[in-house]
Amino acid sequence: MKILEGKKGIIFGALDEKSIAWKVALKAHEHGAKFILSNAPVALRMGKIQELADLTQSKLVAADATNNEDLQVLFEESKKHLGGNFDFVLHSIGMSPNVRKNKHYTDLNYDWLHKTLDISAISFHRILQLLYKGDFMNQHSSILALTYIAAQRVFPDYGDMADAKSMLESITRSFGYHFGVKNKTRVNTISQSPTPTTAGSGVKGFDDFLGFADKMSALGNAPADACADYCISLFSDLTRFVTMQNLYHDGGFSSIGVTPDVL
Repeated sequence: MKILEGKKGIIFGALDEKSIAWKVALKAHEHGAKFILSNAPVALRMGKIQELADLTQSKLVAADATNNEDLQVLFEESKKHLGGNFDFVLHSIGMSPNVRKNKHYTDLNYDWLHKTLDISAISFHRILQLLYKGDFMNQHSSILALTYIAAQRVFPDYGDMADAKSMLESITRSFGYHFGVKNKTRVNTISQSPTPTTAGSGVKGFDDFLGFADKMSALGNAPADACADYCISLFSDLTRFVTMQNLYHDGGFSSIGVTPDVL
């Protein structure tokens, strides 16, 4: 059953096999979708995304998601290559110089904070705004971004990325309204379990927390492959009335206070 047969889109943020966006691309290809892969030029040099493009028979277009001109070129090239407007877009973009360089939340470098917010949250607004103004989305299309529960709860070592995720989720609600009124495009975030991606593994104490979260979840941590399945369902016509939501995909972690295993 190919639930994305005939659908076209753009997937931002695949870097290597650990990336959730990488797994979403593989699943989208399996379900019959055609799409463009995009990441920043530096990420293309560091990662293995060309391999993914070959596996999924997709075109690769470099674009800095914090640069409007890059994004505009990407959208115009993608529309031309795919032969029409888009049915889905995935924003899987996030980076904090403060977290990478172990700057504590109480001692942030504010220039780096600006970069965190621009890359991890404002980039989503840029993408949404250009898609909206350019009429690039089809009726009943779907736009997704990946987030984390640190937007609602305190995880001290997550640093300023928590602030970025809070902004990302607010942008989702605000732009989700306008896109829904415009052409029934839905905009959602998926709050995923801690996942051992290249970016996630850079958070201090990640391995210990991964085990804790697994014990705090009724179903255990949701793996990246399952998150990709969830993304596919939200790209499909099966979820045409789900919008402006932060959807937890975390094995129940977000609803649990404490478990016997943790005690």
